[in-house]
Amino acid sequence: NVAIDGAHKVSHRVIADHLRSSCFLIADGVLPSNEGRGYVLRRIMRRAMRHAHQMGCREPLMHKLVPSLVGQMGGHYKELERAEALMTEILKLEETRFKDTLDRGLKILMDEVNKNPTANTLDGQVAFKLYDTFGFPIDLTQDVLRGHGWTVDQTGFDAAMDKQKAAARKAWSGSGDKGMAPVFLQVSEQAGATEFLGYTTTTANGMVISLVKDEKETDLVKAGDTALLVANQTPFYAESGGQMGDTGTIYDENDDAVLADVTDTWKTPSGVFFHVITAHKDIKLNQACKFVVDADRRQYLKCNHSATHLLQEALREVLGTHVMQKGSQVSPDRLRFDFSHTKQVDANELATIEAMVNHRLMLNSDVTTRLMTQDDAIAEGALALFGEKYGDEVRVVSMGGHTDMKGRAAWSVELCGGTHVNQTGEIGLFKIVTESAVAGGVRRIEAVTNDGAIRWINGRLDILNTASQVLKTTPDQLSGRLDSLMQERRQAEQMIADLRRKLAEGGGDASGAFQRSVAGLELTGRVLADTPAKDLKSIADTMIKQASGAVILISCMDGKASLVVAVSADATDRLNAVDLVRIGSEQMGGKGGGGRPDMAQAGGPDADKAEDAISAIMNACETKLG
Repeated sequence: NVAIDGAHKVSHRVIADHLRSSCFLIADGVLPSNEGRGYVLRRIMRRAMRHAHQMGCREPLMHKLVPSLVGQMGGHYKELERAEALMTEILKLEETRFKDTLDRGLKILMDEVNKNPTANTLDGQVAFKLYDTFGFPIDLTQDVLRGHGWTVDQTGFDAAMDKQKAAARKAWSGSGDKGMAPVFLQVSEQAGATEFLGYTTTTANGMVISLVKDEKETDLVKAGDTALLVANQTPFYAESGGQMGDTGTIYDENDDAVLADVTDTWKTPSGVFFHVITAHKDIKLNQACKFVVDADRRQYLKCNHSATHLLQEALREVLGTHVMQKGSQVSPDRLRFDFSHTKQVDANELATIEAMVNHRLMLNSDVTTRLMTQDDAIAEGALALFGEKYGDEVRVVSMGGHTDMKGRAAWSVELCGGTHVNQTGEIGLFKIVTESAVAGGVRRIEAVTNDGAIRWINGRLDILNTASQVLKTTPDQLSGRLDSLMQERRQAEQMIADLRRKLAEGGGDASGAFQRSVAGLELTGRVLADTPAKDLKSIADTMIKQASGAVILISCMDGKASLVVAVSADATDRLNAVDLVRIGSEQMGGKGGGGRPDMAQAGGPDADKAEDAISAIMNACETKLG
């Protein structure tokens, strides 16, 4: 305990203030990272952790204060109660990581200060190295130095930062924000937002109001050209909210001739839809067209998008309400869902989540959409994606059937502008494929639905059947057959190891055996071809128990050598195994080696020198024993 008054008064206030800020940010869906909002959170957290360190706290502290914060403020701010477990885990994880960062950074800083105490200014390059290599924030560097009367060469730091940013921009070859190019801003101003008709249809007529080729507006796109087309209205969904854009075909409204294939659809922040087209015929400005979405592909997208909603609700029920969407990708063949959670989702939890989603599919409940204000939607329990910009009126998608949650219209209720199935039964089947880590506090689930789930399961069944045929058993008995084979393998490996040991002990190795008697000690050497290096120690240990002296064993596999030297207990005052393996390793082109005086190991890249290595070790023993 540290008194609140006196020298640590400011530190107490910083910790309390920054704990509140950190917890509210985490409760709102922000997680620590190295960019954007996450970086702001990390800086806030680390400044508080630095003050805790100043007060002598060497173990994670802030996560222990979360219950007190929730107790005082959770009554008014319910999000704190809901996110208590997540806040605790994130703070503990971040503080544990930062302790290593802080220790390394402080050592480097103190070394710089002690190197030249009168300098009073830290070189900007050093400050940048701390930031870039060790993750030590510049504001913490400034805080630490301020206590010693030092400052940072900010100009040098900024120059190093600018240099790194310039290099990153040069190396980056991403697609960029298409909507920020001048031509797209110009089209957006002229055309206005595109009317989207795709919630209720996959076919609609429209007029071409803009054509863009090579980032320039044009009145004509010729056959064979790749270009961008804007219409006054369209049934094509533009990529957003994680859902991929639609593909399909554009026809001439008058004669149904194919004008272009649509390979993607995206939109600008102002809501102008751009169709990425490959033209089959010339297309003119103001031409009347029929827009036809690839309906099968759209249906798969709808299945996967609706499944992400059900998945999120299942995750929240099984893992806790701290789970929040951190990103998603909805493609025709699978879905990917990133969410806040600090631990791996184990096999039992995944099975429960999967079963819960499939239960909601079997209910075949209606998927409904309503338009309402964001405040009304949140009041009804709708989930909103943190950081997403919503208008005055939001689209609320409900599905999954009955729920026990008071005030909710359905099991899953979310703000969403994507396309969805009409009944959950259309999704057919939901199968989780992988679960993995994306970043600190963020996990990822990939899953398949509908035909994709059936194909995935059939693929696994094919593998199972093939394995069963190879092992001459049935799928039902495969597990037992594998257990039996593994047991047989272990027994065979043990028999081989025993035979190798007996072979080595008897000296019956075609590659060479060495034997010398020096000063009452027996020196035994063997080159064991094709003997695994892991077996050398046990063989040497068995052999050294049979006589006083030293045993030298070298295994040669794939042109490389592994060396083990064992020295009997009564000879370690005269011979050192570590010294001997280093001599042998050097003969075979290696360096070093390590272990104990009675047992050491090393290696070398030149197995052809194995016998030379044994001779060199024995010669060294003779010299040592005199």
